[in-house]
Amino acid sequence: MDLAYIPSPSTGVIDLGPIPLRGYAFCIIIGVFVAVWLGNKRWIARGGRAGTVADIAVWAVPFGLVGGRLYHVITDYQLYFSDGEDWVDAFKIWQGGLGIWGAIALGAVGAWIGCRRRGIPLPAWADALAPGIAVAQACGRWGNWFNQELYGRETDVPWALKISEGPNRVAGTYHPTFLYESLWCIGVALLVIWADRRFKLGHGRAFALYVASYCAGRAWIEYMRVDEAHHILGLRLNVWTALIVFVLAVVYMVISAKVRPGREEIVEPGEPDADAVGAGDAEAGETKSDDAKSDDAAVEADAVDASDASEASETKDAAETAKG
Repeated sequence: MDLAYIPSPSTGVIDLGPIPLRGYAFCIIIGVFVAVWLGNKRWIARGGRAGTVADIAVWAVPFGLVGGRLYHVITDYQLYFSDGEDWVDAFKIWQGGLGIWGAIALGAVGAWIGCRRRGIPLPAWADALAPGIAVAQACGRWGNWFNQELYGRETDVPWALKISEGPNRVAGTYHPTFLYESLWCIGVALLVIWADRRFKLGHGRAFALYVASYCAGRAWIEYMRVDEAHHILGLRLNVWTALIVFVLAVVYMVISAKVRPGREEIVEPGEPDADAVGAGDAEAGETKSDDAKSDDAAVEADAVDASDASEASETKDAAETAKG
């Protein structure tokens, strides 16, 4: 009886004429576009201008890519600088290898530069973009599927990932940790969107919630992986990173809620976006209409009272006439 399993692509590259379309890079690009699109919608809903998120992303994305690659190369230096390895491979980002910790850290530096140039508070921008980053990670993890990398322990579950023989890998069926993390990131995005609407998170707390919830999932998913990694006290380096960052994010949320409760009233200086203005005018129109209806109702009530008083007066006069 054949096992059910998730097949792996036979190749991670599709040649479009002279141009190679690499699955890993394609997944990252799709993720960036989705993050900017969703972040733009949330930014406008907060009172910002359309296009601001994309303008700042121009700074954040390149910094994030460099930071992600640096983290990977530094923490897995043996893959590039050991005997028999070619250090030039450290620059071949299309072969996989981006550390989310470095991407977020250095990407935040780029975002800070972009926000500072626009006079925008970085925490507010980060709150708007937080769910989009989680969705971008969900897309990006499928790049690992194209490269047949970062899978978990061997298993025979129906959703096992089939890996073919290749450099640094043994053919077999393994836990599809790329899929686990992708689904977890979608859940994180939905959680942040719900919590932001329910509790009106501000001053970076929506972003902190994204960080904490992602780290909670990354810790157990990382524990399942079997690829080579550095260990500290029996745990993979990325597990320790996830635990530490989780604690920092939770502490930030607690302190921020006490020091700066509520949400920013103004997220971008100058005139608000046209969409936001339109929404505000529509709301004002509805309010004005409601006031007009209230005035009409008051006038009708006065007319009824006047009619009742007139009828009462006529009845009294008729009674006095009859008595006389």
